[in-house]
Amino acid sequence: MALARHIDPEKLIQTLRDHPEHARRRHGHTPGYLSHVSVPYATRYANREEIPKFKISQDGAPADAVYQLLTDELDLDGRPNLNLASFVGTYMEDKAKLLMMENLNKNLSDVDEYPAMINMHARCVSIISHLWSVQDGETAVGTATTGSSEGIHLGGLAMKRRWQEKRQAEGKDTLKPNIIMGANAQVALEKFARYFDVEARILPVTEKSGFRLDPKLVKENIDENTIGIFTILGSTYTGHYEPVQEISDILDEYERETGIDIPIHVDAASGGDFRLPRVKSINASGHKFGLVYAGVGWIIWRDEKYLPRHLIFELHYLGGTEESYTLNFSRPGAQVIAQYYNFIHLGFNGYKAIMENCLANARLLSKSLEATGWYICVSDIHRKKGVYGFKGIEQVAFGREDENSADYNAGLPVVAFRFSDDFKKQLPHVKQVTVSHLLRARQYIIPNYPLPPNEQDTEILRVVVRESMSVDLVEKLIGDIISVSQGLIDSAISEGGFLELDRSSFEKEHASKAGNHKHHGNHPMNEGVYRSVC
Repeated sequence: MALARHIDPEKLIQTLRDHPEHARRRHGHTPGYLSHVSVPYATRYANREEIPKFKISQDGAPADAVYQLLTDELDLDGRPNLNLASFVGTYMEDKAKLLMMENLNKNLSDVDEYPAMINMHARCVSIISHLWSVQDGETAVGTATTGSSEGIHLGGLAMKRRWQEKRQAEGKDTLKPNIIMGANAQVALEKFARYFDVEARILPVTEKSGFRLDPKLVKENIDENTIGIFTILGSTYTGHYEPVQEISDILDEYERETGIDIPIHVDAASGGDFRLPRVKSINASGHKFGLVYAGVGWIIWRDEKYLPRHLIFELHYLGGTEESYTLNFSRPGAQVIAQYYNFIHLGFNGYKAIMENCLANARLLSKSLEATGWYICVSDIHRKKGVYGFKGIEQVAFGREDENSADYNAGLPVVAFRFSDDFKKQLPHVKQVTVSHLLRARQYIIPNYPLPPNEQDTEILRVVVRESMSVDLVEKLIGDIISVSQGLIDSAISEGGFLELDRSSFEKEHASKAGNHKHHGNHPMNEGVYRSVC
């Protein structure tokens, strides 16, 4: 009998459920079944029916039973704190969570109904504006969004509308707007171009350009129809910051030569800086390094004149009048309150301390990986300022106690790494993605995926070091990566492989000092739009 090539589990289960005997029991009276019992596993969903998936059921079920059944299913999810793929925060302090729970039922769009919350929103906009160095004489404006995607779209719309107004005033056509971005940009930037009819000029990024937008290519691709430049701080792939200052200088020179003024919008996971006059708007995610749970982002324009009046709606709603310039209307207000809590509770120095911890832990992970000889890092935050790219295992040096991130290349606390060239040369049949799968078995979620087009032949594993990733967890992760990698090497050797790599490791050396503890789609990924967390 030939084995089936494909089995649909849902059809299989339904076929068995439709058996006449099973159907009789399901629709008839079952002795001993108490319909009023709320014990989860005594309801009809225990074994007589599956929970509704695609159509609402005729009858409901006790709350306790539904809660337990859904909890059981959600047990299949990954552990949020070990989701090292995401920039989105998974930890908040108890008092912040309490504030959110007490205000979950408040709608940020109900301005007159919740004036205290709206005041907190305005204070957040002011705090962020000053944090990003809004200049004297300018009146910054901004708003909360549901995330960086909405902020990017609003920033892009403002640039497009200003470009249209200027072209119309000059009697020129507005048929072919374009916007510049790097191929390393998150998908939200390309979504803006596609959704709002703007040509996306997506410029290739290379190892030579530091896997980020190349200023030389920017100069070659701008013209009178360029509505603006999208820059990112930093790249979702490798954490690198794009050279906003250098791009600004090129645009200054272009304006002197042509009279054409092209603005910059910064997609800033880490924050931005309005001290560069050409930066007109900045968006960031409160739910990333603002340290709030998912659901809040921010966009700030350096002055109200950069937010075209055409995009502002005056609303007369529920007895009040308000101005609105967001893509969403009703949206939760609890995250805004939590953001304000963080600003007051942590202050500048608290945020700085947390970020220094994240970067220090990311450096430890990066250096440890390279010290094995099995991996090299594509990210550069662990290299001394001005030094880029792997220079050899002998150059790996652990830091001093008194150092901080200012001693190293700027970037997000992201560790992007791959097999070393020696590893790939001597074990070409070992697939890097296997490391991701084996680590998932230990509950870590660490993605393996190709770099942007032009560099897609290089695959990376990527870890985002967030606030909740303590040094203890980092050391455990280092040990587990080494253990998994050692297992792959041993397996390859037992299958007849040959390996000359130095098999000593940081963890083995460390363990020997501590008592010799032993650790027992439809399309290729390089096609289409790359997904990233927004």
